[in-house]
Amino acid sequence: MFRFAQLVSLAACASLAAAHTVIVYPGWRGNNIHTNGTVSQTDASIKPGSLGINYEGNGTYGFPYGMQWMYPCGGMPMSTNRTKWPISGGAVSLQPGWFPGHSVAQFYINMGYGNEPLNYSHVAVPVFSITGPSNVQYNGTFCLPQIPLPANYTPKVGDNATIQVIELAQHGASLYNCADITFAEDGDPEIPNVNKTNCFNSTQPDEHIGFQMVYTTTPGAAPLSIQFNPYVSLLAPLVLVVATWVTWL
Repeated sequence: MFRFAQLVSLAACASLAAAHTVIVYPGWRGNNIHTNGTVSQTDASIKPGSLGINYEGNGTYGFPYGMQWMYPCGGMPMSTNRTKWPISGGAVSLQPGWFPGHSVAQFYINMGYGNEPLNYSHVAVPVFSITGPSNVQYNGTFCLPQIPLPANYTPKVGDNATIQVIELAQHGASLYNCADITFAEDGDPEIPNVNKTNCFNSTQPDEHIGFQMVYTTTPGAAPLSIQFNPYVSLLAPLVLVVATWVTWL
């Protein structure tokens, strides 16, 4: 499991990046926290309007703000070594506190079907919100021990799929991570164990992560009703006359 000590050098090199996520379980496609580009107002190699992704003439890409900004899987190619995952649904464990900007965030967990999915809009877990202990980086974990399969989806043993985790950061950026899986029978010994080291909810004060519901409401339109009192309408001119008379006294 990734901890802060293992990636401290990456954090130091990517101080400009914000709101990044690590998938602890199942195994993610790869480490896309790091940056391999720079941001400079005077560096001509940084293309204006590149929005964090710079295409170089030699066919390479630079990511000044990190790779996780790229849809659908944070710039990472499909895994060659997939993780076996229960056919009835299983655990997803995340560390959301890498780099600043995580005191509030929303998460989506979707699934794409097949070897190289083209559609990741199949919802496994509806959107939910988390609250972190700090708006700077923190070493906290949360785990959903049994997420269901998307509605109307019945895979077979041996089918491939990809779990997509999206974090909507508090400043509006979407961050993407993926874990490639192969469905296996529940209890298959080749399914990695889910235990207290890779699936837990942090409880330390400086690591605690809370959950909040996300919901929508439709405000009811209050009827605008204005009623005129006929007696007040008749009295108003009389009040004006009296006020004028008092003024001349």
